Amino acid sequence: MSEVILELRDVETRYGQIYALRGINFQVKKGEIVTLLGANGAGKSTTLKTISSLVPASAGQVLFMGRDITYDQPHSIVEMGVIHVPEGRMIFKELTVRENLELGSFTLKNNAERKRRIDHVFEIFPVLKERHKQMGGFLSGGEQQMLAIGRALMTQPKVLMLDEPSLGLAPILVQTIMKIIKQINDEGTTVLLVEQNAKAALKLANRGYVLETGEIVMDGNAAVLIKDESIVKAYLGEEKHPD
Repeated sequence: MSEVILELRDVETRYGQIYALRGINFQVKKGEIVTLLGANGAGKSTTLKTISSLVPASAGQVLFMGRDITYDQPHSIVEMGVIHVPEGRMIFKELTVRENLELGSFTLKNNAERKRRIDHVFEIFPVLKERHKQMGGFLSGGEQQMLAIGRALMTQPKVLMLDEPSLGLAPILVQTIMKIIKQINDEGTTVLLVEQNAKAALKLANRGYVLETGEIVMDGNAAVLIKDESIVKAYLGEEKHPD
């Protein structure tokens, strides 16, 4: 049985007096892709922000490889290998593609290792290699998303948390991004995926959790969830997918 690499125990998070998360519990095992599903405002992005300590938990525990990281500083969590790619990409638009990637490894002292990591990102995203001298702001939305993921990979993450990586992308690019996430996972990186495109996420993931107003209301194997009538109606449309 795979070891649990990331775990939330009775985690609550508030914005002022408003509860965004209400005692949620879930696990991510090493090597998995786990997806968080739910409508806008369900608490999916807050969950990732709480794990990465961008928003502090008001109760409960966040555990990484058995260690309590609930109140650790964000930079310490990054150094441990928990990397968060937030919604909106947040690349440095005034820097080149290569400079953005180099910033992803700014703590690395070994230049040869930095070059090896950049070359690996270029293998995964050939278009970034073609555009390596181009300013980030001149990339398309899909290319900016690839750059955001590539910059995260420069840290060699143990857990890669992706918040809405397909948001605003054309369907063909959504397929491309999902294939790349699968490739990254196949290479050994555990993935926690927040994705509005529930069908694409469940086809990709091992397991899923469904959030409603800050609470987990359902969880299970992704192949089972994608066939569940309530999931189909709420997140996948009225027609059940033949797969």
